[in-house]
This record gives sequence, C-alpha cells and structure tokens, in this order.
Amino acid sequence: MKAFMDRDFLLETETAKKLYHNCASQTPILDYHCHINPKEIAEDRHFDNIAQVWLGADHYKWRFMRSCGIEEKYVTGDASDYEKFVKWAECLGKAIGNPLFHWSHLELQRYFGYNGVLNKNTADEVWNLCNEKLKDPSMSARNLVKQSNVTLICTTDDPIDSLEWHKMIAEDESFDVKVLPAWRPDKAMYIEKPDYLDYLDKLAAVCGMEEITSFADLKAALKMRMEFFATMGCNVSDHGMAFVMYYPASDDEVEEIFLKKLNKMILTQEEEYKFKTAFMLFVGREYHRLDWAMQLHYGVKRDNNTAQFKKIGPDTGYDCSDNNTPSAQLVDFLNALAVTDELPRTVIYSLNPIDNQVIGTIIGCFQDSSAVAKIQQGSAWWFNDNKTGMIEQMTSLANLGNLSGFVGMLTDSRSFLSYTRHEYFRRILCNLIGGWVENGEFPADMEILGEIVTDISYNNAKRYFKFPL
Repeated sequence: MKAFMDRDFLLETETAKKLYHNCASQTPILDYHCHINPKEIAEDRHFDNIAQVWLGADHYKWRFMRSCGIEEKYVTGDASDYEKFVKWAECLGKAIGNPLFHWSHLELQRYFGYNGVLNKNTADEVWNLCNEKLKDPSMSARNLVKQSNVTLICTTDDPIDSLEWHKMIAEDESFDVKVLPAWRPDKAMYIEKPDYLDYLDKLAAVCGMEEITSFADLKAALKMRMEFFATMGCNVSDHGMAFVMYYPASDDEVEEIFLKKLNKMILTQEEEYKFKTAFMLFVGREYHRLDWAMQLHYGVKRDNNTAQFKKIGPDTGYDCSDNNTPSAQLVDFLNALAVTDELPRTVIYSLNPIDNQVIGTIIGCFQDSSAVAKIQQGSAWWFNDNKTGMIEQMTSLANLGNLSGFVGMLTDSRSFLSYTRHEYFRRILCNLIGGWVENGEFPADMEILGEIVTDISYNNAKRYFKFPL
C-alpha cells in the first residue's frame, strides 16, 4: 500500500517521478484565467481564519456540502466561520474519489505544513493550526501568491471595470508579480437579460457617451474600453456562453434587433442568437487587430435551481454541464473569422467532456504558422478538472493534435490557496507521459521529455498569450 499523498503522490513510474521532481515541480506558475479579486492583492488582504480562505466563495465545496445533506445555514448562511468549517471537515472526511479531497489536503500540506487528514475528528486541531499560521505576515494575499511561485495572474474583468486595483498593483514596486486584467464582456452580449438596458447605461457613462442608441454605438463603446484595457496590459479575452453559435445576419437586421431591445420588446430566440453572433464576430475581429487571445467557455446551463437563485444569486453552485453544443456552428463561427484572416489565437473549453474529440478535430481545421497550436483545446474545465477529466482531455488532445503545444493548467478560482491545482495537474501530466514512456510508446529521452513537461507547465502559456515576462 502506498503512503497517503506522499512525495510521489499520483506518480506511478520512475519516469513520472523524474519528470515531476526534476522538471514540473521546478517550474513557476502562470495563472492565465482566474476569478481572484485584484482588490485583495492591492490591499494585501490578511485572512482571519481558514474558513475565510476556503469557504468564502468556493461553490465547489458548497455543492459537495449540500450533497452531504448539510443545512444551507452552514454553507452560505449565517452560521459562524467556525461552524461552517466544522461542517466542511465532516464532509471532507468522506469525500473519497472527489478532487476536493486531494486539493484540500495539498493546500493543508503546502501552506500550513499539515500532513494529517482533515475530518470530523481533526476539525478543531486543523482549525487552530491554520488560524495560528494565518496570523503570520507570510500568509497575506500577496505572500501566498509569492510563495506559490506565481509570476503572472489574469483576473476576470467587465468592460465597465475601472481597473484601479490593477493600476495600484502595477505601480507598487514592492510586488513583482504581474496582475493583468482579462476582458470578459458577457454582460454586453447577454441581450436577453432583464437588466441589459441598465448595463448599457453604465457602459455609456464609463465611455463618456450620453447613451447607446444602436449596435454601432455599442461597438464604438466596446472598442473604446478595449483600447483602455490594452493600455493596462490586457491581451486576453474570455467568454462564457451556453454554446458557440453561428446565426449570420445583415448589419441592418442586427440594428433592428438591437432597436427592438431598446424599445423593451421581447426578442425571439433566433433574434437573440443573431445578435450574439454579430457581437462575437465583432469582438473576434477586434481581438485579432489587438493581437489578443480569445477564450471560449461553453457547454454550461446556469442557475438551474430557481428558488435558490432567488435567495443567494449566481455562482453559488447551481450550474450544470449541457449537451447543447452544436459543433457545426462553432466551426462556422471560426471559419467566418478565418475567411478574412481575422481569426485570433483561440482557446476552446467545453464543460461537457463528450466534446473532447469534437474539439480535437475542430482545432485541427484552423491551425497555421502564426502560432504553435494557434487554436487550443483548453484544460479540463470546472466539473472536469479532476484526475479522470484531466487524463481524458490530455489523452484526446494527444491523440488528435499537439499535446506538446498545450498551454496547460489554470486555477479558474477565487482562492489564493488554489495554486496547488497546478501541482495536481502537473503530477497527472507527468504520470500520463511517464506511463507512455515506460510502456515503450515514446523514447526515454529525458531532455525532450523535460522540455515537453516544462513547456506545458509554463513556457507554452507564456509564449502563446505573449505575456510580458
């Protein structure tokens, strides 16, 4: 029997161990997509207790606690931090097979020096140990980032965001980790939302416009904000959508649809899709002009529990994967940009793992010499960033494309302790490659293998996104 989560955790062969310990573990972290609040970095937040770090905004944990029958009071309700932590410890102790078990214990090991097991019997021990450790200045937000060997973070930012915290961080010479904004214009695209017109008013105000009265005005406002984001170092965009659609329409038709929304008339689903297609084609061309990378996250159905959504809002653990992902429309969208040579570097993620092979075949249709793996299949995302999901995504990518050009892992997290997810990913990567080598499927050339591992862990993302590092 192997020891519990020891030095060689998840590493099953000698080749895997060499690749991880000599290459992957020595490589810095580049977090090109996360949801960390830049204000907490700018102000160098100190956390009062482990529950604040772990449970404050982690819908992964909230979902698991609910599945264990925990009352909402102890999940997102008004229970004390201590009470919430104890309930989480009780649940974690039985989270066999769930990546939360591994992630949580890696965080306890790396940041708190705790090598035991957190469960109902050790809750008080871990609570006291972690809270005492959090009193140390080395456990502030900035220092957690530094000790994680992170060189760059991309946050997720709306076009109307002031980016004041990014500016403050950039001007602070005492902190050398780059914190860059990433453009997330979902609210400008979600024309079906009841608060859409309110959002347009906010966007107009930020741009110094009296109002937005046409799709042309909206495009002008977005271009203005993109230029501002670019001055702040942004070169990455991100989109969240149910699926990547392609419903082409003339400029006049799109303007009519937009005017219909301004007049508070109900849009048909086809009109909604035509507007969103026009929106995505516009921003895609702008990304190409600005030399930004475009990330497309899709395959998700959000806010499914209406009663709970009304109580506690979005991003609280009530989303699920969706199989409404018509691949032909994704291909047609990419092709519409490629036809005019305006297809930007693009990373494609689906929340539904059955799309792995579909994405693998699609990306091969649009590769060219402008970048290594110009069109990428993104890492196993959200519900898929577990051991099985990562192995399936990387195996599919290797089978159908260029695994060695893969941009690797991201945290997609709101927690400063989530950087151990990169360790988790790298261990799985090294074990996968090590298995192929020891099975005689690839030569044991440690120089080439080391390059592949360090490239996937860090160098590919640095080159692909053209970060100033």
